[in-house]
Amino acid sequence: MALNCGIIGLANCGKTTIFNCMSKSKGEITAFAFSTNKSNIGVVDVPDPRLDKLNELVPTKKVVPATVELVDIPGLTKGASQGEGVGNQFLSDIRNSNALIHVVRCFDDANLPHIEGSIDPVRDIELVEFELQVKDLELIERKIERQQKLIKVGDKNAKATVETLTKFKEALENFTSLRKLDITEDERLAIRDLQLLTEKPVLFVCNVDEAAAVEGNSYSNAVKGAVGDDEVIIIAGSLEAEIAELEAEDQKEFLSDAGLSEPGVNKLIRAAYHLLNLRTFFTVGDKENRAWTIKKGYTAPQAAGVIHSDLERGFIRAEVIKYDDFVKYGSENAVKEAGKFHVEGKTYIIDDGDLLNIRFNV
Repeated sequence: MALNCGIIGLANCGKTTIFNCMSKSKGEITAFAFSTNKSNIGVVDVPDPRLDKLNELVPTKKVVPATVELVDIPGLTKGASQGEGVGNQFLSDIRNSNALIHVVRCFDDANLPHIEGSIDPVRDIELVEFELQVKDLELIERKIERQQKLIKVGDKNAKATVETLTKFKEALENFTSLRKLDITEDERLAIRDLQLLTEKPVLFVCNVDEAAAVEGNSYSNAVKGAVGDDEVIIIAGSLEAEIAELEAEDQKEFLSDAGLSEPGVNKLIRAAYHLLNLRTFFTVGDKENRAWTIKKGYTAPQAAGVIHSDLERGFIRAEVIKYDDFVKYGSENAVKEAGKFHVEGKTYIIDDGDLLNIRFNV
């Protein structure tokens, strides 16, 4: 889908450790701030137990999971919006991301000094948010200046655009990130070209020590109090790094001993997938079982186009089986006998987990 999540945070918060646990690509890890001068990019398989279950019911030669792209952006610091630390170069990498995973340090380690001198995750969140707000404010002020020039030459749309931009400017001046505002589609259109940093959806990841992997700690509790439980995932980065080095069978025992049902990064990958507003449909057969990625709200022809442009161009109908029905009855024929087989047209909106067979003619 050509969408990605940027992983951001202050230097030495454990971003790259977590990225390496998720991705086949490996970024360099050091104990020194700003030792990395480029972003790491990796394509990650999305763990989906539904695909495993489908493969049990329809054994096949090849299983292809959905994927999501992650970009590990070097750690920021106070003054990044003015070029400090990694500075503006990496703010542009954030701008090119569709959503953000903000890793926050929630562990003590005397051998890994915090660049601000102490562990305070809420302060760290506010610091990063401030840097993004400053950069957005700069872009909005520049656009206001351009629009005011257009007003003087009689542009009828420029006045409304300035009013919208002024609303956002005032919010940023009051330290409010734009994702917290109710923005209409018309207002969003006025800022779309700016790719504003604080408008992007964010998931906060509390990087805790191993002892806090299951329940969290006082640091992660403070983050939840500041941003809300629904926006927070707890991960023990050092523990996840150990898990990632093990074979699948050894992982199960290790996870059980740690009190975990699955690696924490699996939850994070799925959360990143949904943060990007992505959904999955399946195709099954004796040659291949595949999870396909679509945006939420895609119609049947649009989903068909993800498989191949010819399927969208010559779309006739979609034969649809709900995942739960397929698992309940065990086969396509049994689903049909139970009256749970659906034939849908061009206006059908794909549900997450639908099994599709596309009929087309070109």
